Amino acid sequence: MEGVVVRNIRRADASVVDAFARYGVATVHEAQGRTGVLDAYITPIYAGAHVSGSAVTVSVPPADNWMIHVAVEQCREGDVLVVAPTSPSEAGYFGELLATALKARGVRGLVIDAGCRDVAELERMGFPVWSKCVSAFGTVKETLGDVNVGVVCAGQWVEPGDVVVADDDGVVAVPRDKAAEVLEACRAREEKEAGSRARYQAGEISLDVQGMREALAAKGLRYVE
Repeated sequence: MEGVVVRNIRRADASVVDAFARYGVATVHEAQGRTGVLDAYITPIYAGAHVSGSAVTVSVPPADNWMIHVAVEQCREGDVLVVAPTSPSEAGYFGELLATALKARGVRGLVIDAGCRDVAELERMGFPVWSKCVSAFGTVKETLGDVNVGVVCAGQWVEPGDVVVADDDGVVAVPRDKAAEVLEACRAREEKEAGSRARYQAGEISLDVQGMREALAAKGLRYVE
């Protein structure tokens, strides 16, 4: 399918999407059964950014960013643009001008399985990008792709309207229809970790806090003098 733009996608409740910003990518990944993390080569172009938002997805041909321009119109406050080329590309699909247009619409960031450029300008304007690479290599506007269809981005299937969480540790996608459930699991995990943290601060070690000794002994671990 090429040349399709799906309008008015369903998104998770805004309060649920926003609440994911309280939790790191690692927490969300663990809370949903160690799933959803994009491949490790997707990294932030600058440190310190942390966003959650609803995915607007874009399928693009290699070295052609035409459909990103088309996708801008479909974005709204609280979205994260997720861009996936149909074949591997390291071209610089995205820069400061597109970021300016997206920021004006309230888009919180970009995840792209390809290149990004204008890094200094993007950091100055506070528009975060998680990308495969930084690349000045230019793109053309010749071939159609799709907007708001399911895409494979850096090894993960992402549907339009899924929740995307991104920080210094990478990017994780949460299926829209499971977002509330995963959010509750994040809360429970954070509460558990808070209890563990207090015990560590009191001087206990993980062998006892996490009850590892019995399992280690069962595996045959021995202490010798």
